[in-house]
Amino acid sequence: MSENQLYLSVVVPLYNEEGDVKELHERIKQAAQSIGRLFEIIFIDDGSRDKTLPSTRGLSPLKLIVFRKNFGQTAAFDAGIKAAKGEIIITLDGDLQNDPADIPFLLAKIDEGYDVVSGWRFNRQDSLMKRFFSRGANLLRKILIKDNIHDSGCSLKAYRRECFRSVDLFGEMHRFIPALLQLEGFRVTEVKVSHHPRIHGMTKYNWKRAIKGFVDMLSIWFWRKYSYRPLHLFGGGGMFLFTIGSGILVWMLTLKIFFGASLSERLWPLVGIFFVLIGVQLFVSGLLADMVVRNYYQTRNRMNYSIREIREQ
Repeated sequence: MSENQLYLSVVVPLYNEEGDVKELHERIKQAAQSIGRLFEIIFIDDGSRDKTLPSTRGLSPLKLIVFRKNFGQTAAFDAGIKAAKGEIIITLDGDLQNDPADIPFLLAKIDEGYDVVSGWRFNRQDSLMKRFFSRGANLLRKILIKDNIHDSGCSLKAYRRECFRSVDLFGEMHRFIPALLQLEGFRVTEVKVSHHPRIHGMTKYNWKRAIKGFVDMLSIWFWRKYSYRPLHLFGGGGMFLFTIGSGILVWMLTLKIFFGASLSERLWPLVGIFFVLIGVQLFVSGLLADMVVRNYYQTRNRMNYSIREIREQ
């Protein structure tokens, strides 16, 4: 890599962080300068309603992206990452709970050959309620996603720029970027980082974000298990329900023909017909989803695998 080539991009979303902006910029600049490589700092103002935007005036170096309104942290990360020009992209929160001084530790892991390095807030300085929800989310993530990351919610992460060539972020998916990239075959690890109490402003985390995060987690689970063959999920479930429904109808028919039982007042025939119809519907949905996924990969000019490199020796 040329010494004149931009090495590091630091991406930070901001939402009502007027008390932290100047100190945060100075600490990022100090950490980046200590590396001795060219860098850029990217702030994304996510529709702040306080003096966050005016507080950025005079800060240099700085690339500032300003949203028209509050679109959320994931959208801010996506915009900042797409605007980044560095070979390595660092993301962190704008509330000074992540410590920019930890950036060299993440870069050291990148130098070991990893593509993604996630921060692990080993000694968290959050409220008891926030830690409770976070641990519950981490437990579900380990069961559903199995990304082997202790603290996916930590925004302090390092990525090689090539990780985002075909990744778009939606919802609350910034928390699951390591899992998404691990699905693509990128090498993911983590490193313990500092975590500080919030001094200015208020936390943006609430129950609504927790629900959105859970829904996105289910989406990642689906892509991890069935993104290439959704027919296995929907078709398998459809066949299961169809078999149960058919069995119920055969049972009812046997009672009617051989035992003369009256079915007019029984609920089971309706249950059997319901299961059969839902089973057929699920199977057809699986076929349609399978066609959509094939079209998805073909239109993006890619297949369901990721090649790291091709060598000639």
